[in-house]
Amino acid sequence: MQKITAAITGVAGYLPDYVLTNQELERLVETNDEWITSRTGIKTRHILKGENMGSSHMGVKAVQSLLEKTNTNPADIDLVICATTTPDFVFPATATLIAAEVGAFNCFSYDIQAACSGFLYAMWAGAQFIKAGTYKKVVVVGADKMSAIVDYTDRATSILFGDGAGAIMLEPSQDEDGIHDAFLRTDGRYWAHLHQKAGGSRRPPSIETVQNREHYIYQEGAVVFKHAVTGMAQASEEILKRNNLKGSEVDWLVPHQANKRIIEATAQKMGLPEEKIMLVIQKYGNTTNASIPLCLRDYESQLKKGQKLVFAAFGGGFAWGSIYATWAYNG
Repeated sequence: MQKITAAITGVAGYLPDYVLTNQELERLVETNDEWITSRTGIKTRHILKGENMGSSHMGVKAVQSLLEKTNTNPADIDLVICATTTPDFVFPATATLIAAEVGAFNCFSYDIQAACSGFLYAMWAGAQFIKAGTYKKVVVVGADKMSAIVDYTDRATSILFGDGAGAIMLEPSQDEDGIHDAFLRTDGRYWAHLHQKAGGSRRPPSIETVQNREHYIYQEGAVVFKHAVTGMAQASEEILKRNNLKGSEVDWLVPHQANKRIIEATAQKMGLPEEKIMLVIQKYGNTTNASIPLCLRDYESQLKKGQKLVFAAFGGGFAWGSIYATWAYNG
């Protein structure tokens, strides 16, 4: 019996219209364009404006675009997985809201929360349903409205994050192209270095938590940077070793767009030149779970069937990992 792999057969994305520039941030916090660019590589980021608009709004737009590009009937979708750190509600799942809005009434859906590594976790989970022969069409969405939890008086975090969504279609392949292996890890000992202090069951919303500004991102930048470089490099090196690959054989590094310096350090440890790195951070900032599918969307025209891709991410938790895949179609 021929082995089935889960192939990425389409990509799409969505970004809100409003663009927040470094120059505008200069008026909000004590910073400037040179300081932001030199430390993060970010020039602009997109922000979702409007009442009653959450992550699902952007996820719906991305999936609708994906269905149109792949000529897919919503009724044929078997599963929708949404990776998000900023769900519309505590419940129901944001994936359920997205599925309903796009007309995918025959599927089941759920969310995955692994901070900035969530999209990799969701992609690997979706691949298992394909490889097992359980489903034929799986949509994986990464959507985050990070502006909802960013403190725009905090110079350390306000410069980093943007809003957006991206989506991929996973389908069975028998020609050996697709998702081959994953190295995924978490270490909860470090959760306090990057988290949101209140809003969950441990510290439910209250007047006190709001007044103390505990519903925003809290990050200890130096600690996170150090672990991110180590974690993404370790995961990428491990995935190469397990699949008997050299860095020179990799066509593309598809990294989570957290910080340009982290991305460059990871690529350097893998021995990859700059032209093999997918970079969109300068335009979009850190869109958390949307960053990897937005990379694929922007670079889709350059991708060729059979090319070797290494995905890498690191996020709060700490959660990190890497996936090895070969591309299934010519962009």
